[in-house]
Amino acid sequence: MAGHIQDRWYKTETDANGRTVRVKKDRHGSGLRYRARYVGPDGTEKSKSFRDGQKRLAEKWLTNIEADMSRGQYVDPAASRVTFRQYAEKWLVESSLRGHAIPYLGSRPLGSFKPEHIRDWLRKLESAVPASSYRRVIYNNVSTVLNAAVDDGHLSKNPCHAQSVRPPAPGAGRIVPWNAERTFAVRAGLPERFRATVDLAGGCGLRQGEIFGLPVEAIGFDSGWLHIANQVKVARGHLVFAPPKRNKERDVPLPDRVAQILKQHMEDFPPVNVTLPWLRPDGPPFT
Repeated sequence: MAGHIQDRWYKTETDANGRTVRVKKDRHGSGLRYRARYVGPDGTEKSKSFRDGQKRLAEKWLTNIEADMSRGQYVDPAASRVTFRQYAEKWLVESSLRGHAIPYLGSRPLGSFKPEHIRDWLRKLESAVPASSYRRVIYNNVSTVLNAAVDDGHLSKNPCHAQSVRPPAPGAGRIVPWNAERTFAVRAGLPERFRATVDLAGGCGLRQGEIFGLPVEAIGFDSGWLHIANQVKVARGHLVFAPPKRNKERDVPLPDRVAQILKQHMEDFPPVNVTLPWLRPDGPPFT
């Protein structure tokens, strides 16, 4: 057995006749009776308490600990009690995790995760997020967090890898662009300050973050090109500047009509300096 069982209610003593007898301790009858103790791979003592009448259960628990150690599958009980939210927020919290994973999985201790919890969450996710491609992104982010938790010893295996868990399907083919009527209707419904975002998206094909992060010096009014070198994104709940998707800088054509709209926009709303951290909330400031 990996350790031993401590009886908190009785102690063993030798009486006047030299016989070994059990004697009640001062705490007899109060609290949990048995304490299963062992020394973990890190050299520190671990323990778990059990009620009166559960000595065999305590022995079985120690036997399982010993078996896990021999198979290399041991997980520190303290580490397994770390919740998904606590672990995810330490190193990776994309906005998709905050909105669609943390509310459902955040309070669950990592060591308690089973495939059924992932299946239940995926059913709820399907109701909340219609796009299968986006559900797959969220699922992959959750699986990445759990992979890291396995590597760090918080749980023995990733429940997302179970055969009974089916990841969301990839996106179904090409994206169909909005027609002109819908595009101009959305533009008209926006406050005047933000209407140029629709022109940049529809006329130049920029992504949302690239539009928000477009600096004046990237607009080539004379050359007829836009240089896309950064974007605004959400990292751990904070806005940051970052490179474009997949770190791919590029130049895109600037139609004359969009250039005219941008010039008018800059007259109506003169550009100002904006400073945000670079890449992560504690990153260097970038203006």
